[in-house]
Amino acid sequence: MFERRITIVVGHFGSGKTEIAVNGAVRLAAGGTPVALVDIDVVKPYFRTREARDLLSDLGVELVAPAGENATADLPIVLPRVRTLCRDTSRKVVVDAGGDDTGARVLGSLSDVLAGQAPDLLLVLNFRRPFTPDVPSAVAMARDIEAAARLKVTGIVANTHLMAETTADVILDGLRMARETADMLGVDVRAVAVEEGLDREIAAAAPGVEVFPLKRIVQPPVGPMNLKVPRTGPLFVVR
Repeated sequence: MFERRITIVVGHFGSGKTEIAVNGAVRLAAGGTPVALVDIDVVKPYFRTREARDLLSDLGVELVAPAGENATADLPIVLPRVRTLCRDTSRKVVVDAGGDDTGARVLGSLSDVLAGQAPDLLLVLNFRRPFTPDVPSAVAMARDIEAAARLKVTGIVANTHLMAETTADVILDGLRMARETADMLGVDVRAVAVEEGLDREIAAAAPGVEVFPLKRIVQPPVGPMNLKVPRTGPLFVVR
């Protein structure tokens, strides 16, 4: 994943798209790639890339998101910097976009600058969420996003989980449905996202698909957060 210059990550609330977008941007930066992470998710969320602004800066990721009094506003704000980045071939861009009609329309407002850029539009699916309980609902969601965003989905990321109650069987069942969805859309399953701890088991059980390990970076903004970057070892978040 994240091989093209612009990668747009979409999905409904609870799909895990923000964690995937953040992990992708951090991984690119760690490999020495100049990268910007664009937060245009205007859906009322519990997770937002902008909640990790200081941490991302420390890790070498430029976060482009409303700041100041607009930092937590659920407004369709598209900053001029976003358009500049879409044209800047010197760096990669990861876009965290909302997956409902409103979020996709904000993405559609960038269609003029995205034309000719051949972005990846990756749809994150969690089949244990009410918005996508089955394959037909996932396909319908994909079509709605495509229409509003004026872009075609180019790949699926399987991210079915139940938070702390996630098992390998839950992940593999979600991967099965993600593959069925991908077949109906005429695209591939690019990866299965797995929180660290189950990644090796899933890799052994699902050969041929990329396993994308997730580190928990963005936490729900339920109170003041103290984000710290360790000198060595994995990323962690202390609330």
